[in-house]
Amino acid sequence: MSLTELSDESAPESRSGPAPGTALRPPRRASPLAALLLRLHFYAGVLIAPFLVVAALTGLAYTVTPQLDQLLYGDQLTAATVDDQPRPLAEQVIAARTAHPDGDLVAVAPGTGDQTTRVVFALEELGDKQHTVYVDPYTGEVRGQLTTWFGSTPATTWLDDLHRNLHLGDLGRHYSEIAASWLWVLALGGIILWWRRRQVGRGLAKHLLVPDLAAGKGVRRTRGWHATTGIWLTVGLLFLAATGLTWSRFAGANFGAGLDALDARRPTLSTTLDGAPSVGGGEHQHGGASSAAAADPATFDEVLAVARDAGLSGPVEISPGAPGTAWAVAQTDNRWPVRFDQVAVDPDTNRVAARNDYADWSLLAKLSALGVQAHMGLLFGLVNQILLAALAVGLLCVIVWGYRMWWQRRPTRTDRRALVGTPPDRGGLRGLPLWAVLLGVPVIAAVGWALPWFGVPLVGFLVIDVVVAALTRRRLDRRRDPAPAAG
Repeated sequence: MSLTELSDESAPESRSGPAPGTALRPPRRASPLAALLLRLHFYAGVLIAPFLVVAALTGLAYTVTPQLDQLLYGDQLTAATVDDQPRPLAEQVIAARTAHPDGDLVAVAPGTGDQTTRVVFALEELGDKQHTVYVDPYTGEVRGQLTTWFGSTPATTWLDDLHRNLHLGDLGRHYSEIAASWLWVLALGGIILWWRRRQVGRGLAKHLLVPDLAAGKGVRRTRGWHATTGIWLTVGLLFLAATGLTWSRFAGANFGAGLDALDARRPTLSTTLDGAPSVGGGEHQHGGASSAAAADPATFDEVLAVARDAGLSGPVEISPGAPGTAWAVAQTDNRWPVRFDQVAVDPDTNRVAARNDYADWSLLAKLSALGVQAHMGLLFGLVNQILLAALAVGLLCVIVWGYRMWWQRRPTRTDRRALVGTPPDRGGLRGLPLWAVLLGVPVIAAVGWALPWFGVPLVGFLVIDVVVAALTRRRLDRRRDPAPAAG
C-alpha cells in the first residue's frame, strides 16, 4: 500500500461535518503502536514513493519485452519455415562461424519449434556481453547477429538495465534496492492501519475488499480507493519486494550469505573428468576464457544426442569445455513446469560424466529460481506478464491516491493555509510499553542489518524527526517566553 494517513482516527472524515441527525462520537485515540506505525507509514510513503514510481514505470516497460523482441528482432529470432527435421548442429555452427569468424565459441542453443538456433561468441572487447548469431535450424541460413547479454536482446538488455540501475551502474542499483527494501514495509503497514479502521462485523470483508463508494467526495473516498487497491495488490507487492531483494547489491549479498550458511545454493555441475568440481561449475559462463575456441562442430551433435538420451528434453544450451574437460548441457525452459536439469558429457567417450537434476535442489534454491523467473515475467508466459503489468499500474494508482490524500488534508483556513497536509502527531515511540521497546529494537536492528537500505533511511527518518521536534519546541518556547526588552 503506501503513502499517507490511512488511520488518522482523530481527523474528521470530511470538511462538511457529520450528516444532520448523526450522533457525534468522541474521537478514538490511537494506541502508541498505531500512532508510531502511522507516522512511519506517512513519512516513508512520502519520501520512498518516488523510488517506487520509477521502479513501477521501468518494470511496466520491461513486461512487454517478449513482444518487443518479436517486433524488433523477429527476423533473427524466428525461423522462416518449420520442418520436421532440423539440419545437423555441425552445419549450423559452421554457418555461424563463417558469418562470425572472430571470438570464442562459448555456447550453442539448438532451435526448437519456430525458434532459430543461437550460436554465441565471446569477444574480449565486449566484456560480459556476447555476439549471438541466429541460424535457421531447418535451412542452415544465418538470419542475423545481435550483441546480447546472457541471451537477452539489445532492447531487453537496455530495459533490464534501466529497471535495475537506471543505466548508472552500481550507483543506480541503490534506487531499486531502496524501493524493494521499503515496499514490503509500506504494504504491511498499510494493511495494519486499514484493518484498524474497519468495524468488526458483517461488513468487514466488504470494507476491506471493496472501496466505500458511499463516501462523499474528499479524503474519505480517496482513502477508500487507496487502501482497498493496496489490499488487492499486497501479495504481489510482497512477492516483488522479496524477489527483488534477492539480487540487490547489499541485501542480495546477505541473502547469498544466508544460502551459503544453509548450504541451500543451486548445486554446481562438475565438468572436470576426475569428478572434482570445476571453476564456475555448470552455470554457463559467457565470455569465459577457458571455452573451447576451436571445438569440433560435429561434437555438438554427439553431445546433444547423449544429453537427449539422458533425459534432457525441450530447449537446451550446450557449453563446450576446455580440452580435457566435459561439455555442459543445461535445460533452459523457464516456463512452468520449469526444466533446469544439467549433464556433463565427456566428448571423447560420449558418456555422461556428471549430472545436476532440478529435483535434487534444495527447497530454497528451487524457490529462488522460480521467484526470479516469475519476477521477470517468464514463469507463466503471457499471464505472468499481465499480472506484473497490473501490479505496476495498481501501485502507481495507490501512490497517486496517497499523494492526493496528503494534499486533501491540507489546512484551508485563512490563518493556517498550507500546501499539503500536516504529518501525524509525534509521541508514539514515547508511549510504547517497555516490553514492546525491548522486543522491537533488536528485531528492527536485525532487519536493518540484513536490509541496509531499510535500516539507513529509518535511522535518517528518526534523526530528522528528532531534530525537527527540537527546533519546533524551541520556537514555541520563544513565542511563549519572549526575551525582555532592553531597558
